[in-house]
Amino acid sequence: MSNFLYFCFNKLIAEIMESQLVKLENVDIFIKKKLILKDVSLEVNKGDFVYFIGKVGSGKSSLLKLMYAELPLEYGNAVVCGFDLKNIKHRQIAALRKKLGIIFQDFQLLSDRSVYDNLFFVLKATGWKKKNEINAQIEKVLDKVGLIDKIYSMPHQLSGGEQQRIAIARSLLNEPELIIADEPTGNLDPETSSEILSILKEIQNTGNAAVIVATHDYDLIKQHPATTYKFENNSIEKVN
Repeated sequence: MSNFLYFCFNKLIAEIMESQLVKLENVDIFIKKKLILKDVSLEVNKGDFVYFIGKVGSGKSSLLKLMYAELPLEYGNAVVCGFDLKNIKHRQIAALRKKLGIIFQDFQLLSDRSVYDNLFFVLKATGWKKKNEINAQIEKVLDKVGLIDKIYSMPHQLSGGEQQRIAIARSLLNEPELIIADEPTGNLDPETSSEILSILKEIQNTGNAAVIVATHDYDLIKQHPATTYKFENNSIEKVN
């Protein structure tokens, strides 16, 4: 192989590896010795939008927890945002999660703090120090979700949809490579759920991050179609 072809080959491999955010190979997940998922293999690349669909208890949340190292990887191989989950050290988990934006069904906002203070807390906890940069980042993510006018509101003053949009803003603070949303519309009405999915789709369309959404709401997938994996009988299957 000529030097030029060797250079091009290495460049191509590097680009593929850089764009590949999740690669799972033959992963089995057990919780307390109970089989949850068997022989899971999938890939998620930069700019992808992926649904995990299935009934409650089908393993969607367990697989997401594996991805952000809440559950240990014991069987198979998994790399998420450059971290080998089979060999990840405890001290590396914070660095992995800094590359992820995680959104939960129940918002998990600090009820005794304003929107600004909720976001300020996350940035300080992840190493941001300069007040002007912190303020600029908070304004930036709130603008993305259309809630800059709620910056000093308390969580109880917000609707459920607004609280989830704040949770999305929080997930964007460290400009993640991968956004993981676990039943993000589970507590919302259909119209608000569609609005939340539209925001996540807009984030994915920038091409700067991939988005994985776990849901059991088939109507949402019909309204906002994307690559979908169905969870059933301890396994997953790509259905589109």
